[in-house]
Amino acid sequence: MTQNYVNNTSQEITNNTRTDQFKEIRHVAACIIISVELPLTLVAIFAVYALVRKNHVAPIYVINLLISDLIQLCCMIIREAETAWFITRCIYHFGLMASVGFMVCIALERYLVIAWPLWYRNRRTIKISVVVCVVVWTFSLVCFLLFYFRKESTRTVFGVFLLLPFPLLIFSLVGTIKALSAAISVRAEEKRRIVGLLVLVLLIYTLLFLPGIILFLADKNARGRNLGFVSFTLFKLSPLADLFLYIFLRKGAVNKVLSCLCCCRKNRTSQTSSSVNDGNTHTVTSM
Repeated sequence: MTQNYVNNTSQEITNNTRTDQFKEIRHVAACIIISVELPLTLVAIFAVYALVRKNHVAPIYVINLLISDLIQLCCMIIREAETAWFITRCIYHFGLMASVGFMVCIALERYLVIAWPLWYRNRRTIKISVVVCVVVWTFSLVCFLLFYFRKESTRTVFGVFLLLPFPLLIFSLVGTIKALSAAISVRAEEKRRIVGLLVLVLLIYTLLFLPGIILFLADKNARGRNLGFVSFTLFKLSPLADLFLYIFLRKGAVNKVLSCLCCCRKNRTSQTSSSVNDGNTHTVTSM
């Protein structure tokens, strides 16, 4: 009996120590993420807002996406301060759902611009896009409230809801690529911006959201602490990844990025060739 009691006590101490270490690592990671993402998100919101002009719809959805990211970051700050934890968790998940909704809006908007240009041009107004944004925010709030108060299946239903946009994002990318192949009037730079934007949205969803969604849908026995830490850390990195959408909204930004990459590649090639030439010269001199 005494031996069992000692073993149980030591095991509890070990588990408590691991839990404390896990909380400390999570806290440090969250603080680093917040300190990097928060100022960049604020700058990006003002920068994208400067792009909003009449009949320029895509930045409106990106601004709302960044606002949903800002809500998540504010909730992360309050949560790390360990105040009003339950309320901030609710608001955080609401912002997460809205974020996925606006990713779908961005993808579908780009698809309609290419696949149905005449139909979309007649409906491409800021007023309609604002109405769509209000619908996304309202739908996310209503769905969240319905899901959250059904506690017996909250994780599963939440995971299913977040998984629904996946086929829409794939459809938007594939449909846009097919439509672009037949679109002669669209310039090459515009094609690169549109495809790059859709690929980036799909990558953000697949790499940062999908692991957590799978964890939501997984059996309770398969949900390990390490997997949970990794998946929810990826969720928290999504606001940082959303900032790169700004590159594909500015005209000429993609070409600048590609030219920078080409210059870096040329510099590496020249450095490699020069080092090889120096080595050959040294060998000839030695002989």
